[in-house]
Amino acid sequence: MNPSAFPEQASEQSVELDTNASGISSHAWLGDALPDVPLTKAQSRVVEVIRRNPQLSSYADIAEIAQRADVNNSSVVRTAQHLGYRGWPDLQRELRSRYLVMISTEDTLTEHGETRSPLYEAINHDIENLRLTLDSNNPEEAEAAIAALAAAKSITVVGIGSFAGPASVMAHLGSTMGYPISLESRAGPHLASSTNSLGPGDVLVVINMWRSVKQIIIAAEAAKQAGATVVAISDLRRGRLATAADHLLVVASEGISFFQSVTAANSLVYGLLAGMEAAHPDRSRATIRRTQQLWKDLDIYLD
Repeated sequence: MNPSAFPEQASEQSVELDTNASGISSHAWLGDALPDVPLTKAQSRVVEVIRRNPQLSSYADIAEIAQRADVNNSSVVRTAQHLGYRGWPDLQRELRSRYLVMISTEDTLTEHGETRSPLYEAINHDIENLRLTLDSNNPEEAEAAIAALAAAKSITVVGIGSFAGPASVMAHLGSTMGYPISLESRAGPHLASSTNSLGPGDVLVVINMWRSVKQIIIAAEAAKQAGATVVAISDLRRGRLATAADHLLVVASEGISFFQSVTAANSLVYGLLAGMEAAHPDRSRATIRRTQQLWKDLDIYLD
């Protein structure tokens, strides 16, 4: 998608956001994505372009943003870094995640347009998601999360809907390695019961992308208040979940249709699991051997 080809459309969206029936201003879609920090004149122009053009800011390349703000590309990069991001791609990933929450699910289909080769485009888009995810996290952040998981008395992994997928992978493979890990994918009273037992030494892993699920956010905040360690996997670097998290790992989650992609989240989970195995290699291998023997005893597989 090339927003620069639709300047009138981007302008119309700004007007709509300024005057819609609910009174939402053009600044409201950003939430806390842009912190209140001192800005130079050039940085202020970049921020104003972002605030007034949700669609453009979410999809345009850096040259288009620079042109609109009457600055060079380097100024856009420095603005993103000054705002607390690793660079323009990291900031744009945050903006796009918020923009896709702001519009309706049906409008997401319009935003993405038709696909001539859905399989090719889905895989190609996920390659980009993986690249963005790799660029959005540094090794130190990942190692700190792995260390917390490896030292945990217990681990509860929370994921609802589509995001129960990576949560299920983490809980299943983690238990296969001998970790005291459980999955909570039901929300409601079940989530309350799972969270209520957490305290110091326990870890709550929250996997939540796209729209923030209120129950999950409150559960994460309650777990943190009770002394548990919170590891969050999210497509937002800012917000209530990020604030509650002791360890935040950021993923790109945009898909090519009306739904989000969990490919990057799954890859991140695989990385955490590999680190967890490496932290306790003897225990992991002994548990895996027992598990494999049980597979044979239970006659689970054809071979």
